[in-house]
Amino acid sequence: MEQLENEYEVGRKLRHEGLRRILDLKVNRTLLRKVTDAALVMELFDGTPLDRRLPRDLGAMVRCFVRTARALGALHEAGYVHCDLKPANILLAPGTVKVIDLGQACPIGTVKGRVQGTPDYISPEQVKLGPVTARTDVFNLGATMYWALCGRNLPTAYTLKKGENSFLLDAAIPAPKDLNPLVPENLSNIVMECVRTNTLKRPGDMGELGRRLEAVRHTLRRSAEASHPAA
Repeated sequence: MEQLENEYEVGRKLRHEGLRRILDLKVNRTLLRKVTDAALVMELFDGTPLDRRLPRDLGAMVRCFVRTARALGALHEAGYVHCDLKPANILLAPGTVKVIDLGQACPIGTVKGRVQGTPDYISPEQVKLGPVTARTDVFNLGATMYWALCGRNLPTAYTLKKGENSFLLDAAIPAPKDLNPLVPENLSNIVMECVRTNTLKRPGDMGELGRRLEAVRHTLRRSAEASHPAA
């Protein structure tokens, strides 16, 4: 119930094409005010989660990342952090991407009282109960991109044993280009910057990340055109 109420309070304030709209919260209670059932009324969107169907090629995948970054940027501009960005929370339809599930979203700078997030995508500051910021979502998106490009999950502070040296942890993670030779080095570098343990070493915000991903997409498109010139 707490997550439903939270998603409603955050979602009803947002208006962006990349964020699924929250329209209403319906709650049924007994005469003693005990909740019997509840439901969110949300924008209908016929999309497929990223974890069930990846885009057909690298260019389309990067376009999905760009649109996800823009949606999260709009959320940050409204003063909130998503805190649970992962493949299952990115819906794809032809020409459209929607970020969903604001149940763990909170104001920028919040220090949560318990660990919240998905183990394979969670940032170090979420595990350590530090303040969450736009760079928290940068990490979550970086871990999502890592999974999409590499076909395997990024090791996180939650999934590794306690006591690991964070500096060595960063250095020990294989880069996407090392696991998938089709990933260009500039895209691989962006992903690895996003998942740095030190928040200050990550891209500063979704605007910066989106622009860098857009540059990668432009390069991929130019390369494809050069490989297949018009007759």
